[in-house]
Amino acid sequence: MLKPTVNKGRASGRITLAMVARHAGVATMTASRALTQPGLVSQPLRDRVLKSVAELGYVPNRAARALASSQSKVIAVLVPSLANAVFTEVLAGIEDALEGDDYQILIGNTRYSEREEEKLITTYLQSAPDGMLLTGLSPCPRVQQLLAGSPMPLVSMMDLAGADEQPSVGFSQFAAGQTMTRYLISRGYRRIGFMGAQLDERTLRRADGYRQAMQEARLAAAELEVMVAQPSTIALGAALLDRMLEQASGCDAIFCCNDDLAQGAVFQAQRRNLHIPGQLAICGFNDLPASAWMNPTLTTISTPRYRIGFEAATLLRSLIKGETPAARHIDLGFTLMARESA
Repeated sequence: MLKPTVNKGRASGRITLAMVARHAGVATMTASRALTQPGLVSQPLRDRVLKSVAELGYVPNRAARALASSQSKVIAVLVPSLANAVFTEVLAGIEDALEGDDYQILIGNTRYSEREEEKLITTYLQSAPDGMLLTGLSPCPRVQQLLAGSPMPLVSMMDLAGADEQPSVGFSQFAAGQTMTRYLISRGYRRIGFMGAQLDERTLRRADGYRQAMQEARLAAAELEVMVAQPSTIALGAALLDRMLEQASGCDAIFCCNDDLAQGAVFQAQRRNLHIPGQLAICGFNDLPASAWMNPTLTTISTPRYRIGFEAATLLRSLIKGETPAARHIDLGFTLMARESA
């Protein structure tokens, strides 16, 4: 007894490339080239294939394409927060850099947790992405072990790695912290406090730069530092200002590890009827949009967040293609925005 022929694509509910080819009246290989290597087919023929794709609702099977080409066309991106404006700007740069390519971006939120970062990297490596963009230089040994065991191209963002380490795009967090502190010293402030939250590696490097500048000027004192592991917020900045003024008598300036804390500190200082900067100078880091519109306007460090994302993605794409980049480490620098608060 003859069994009826079953259209496997229809039976599974999935439109296949072979069905697209039949609909367009071309060979399956030709349809494949029209979608993946358009330069190898004529424009009229490609238009026919694309018309069939649209009419049938065909969605390419990326898993099958990855097996055939040894490329997943996926780039994994790890950031510590999706709510922080700093990292949304970095992501915008990445998306714009890859817009003309057939890459899908897989975004993971580490929530400032080494454990979550390890978990995400382990999961993503199983899917064999073509490359990965990491935020910062993870000090976690297990993360370093995972990355060292993978041939996948990798680029770190926000901070600069050493000459022999993985490629990186960003700026020196240490130098930025040092620059802000030296600026305050040059303005005549002597009891300069440092307020830090979250305590990720970037905050810690800024704090190291602050300490170096204070030690050079022989102004360092343990009571001038307030460091907490809590997530950074404006409300926390207000609370830390009270703590700083209580523990560090004569404090005449405060360098906050980011603008959130600095904005909260300004608001709280005003509640305490402290004149800024006459009685207390306050400065931040990152130059968030609101900082230039506060009263007084906030002295801060402007960081090239969009450009970091754009240049990091561009560098990674070059590495994926096997090209030799002009530079493996790209220092985009930072800008001290001297305003009214300090």
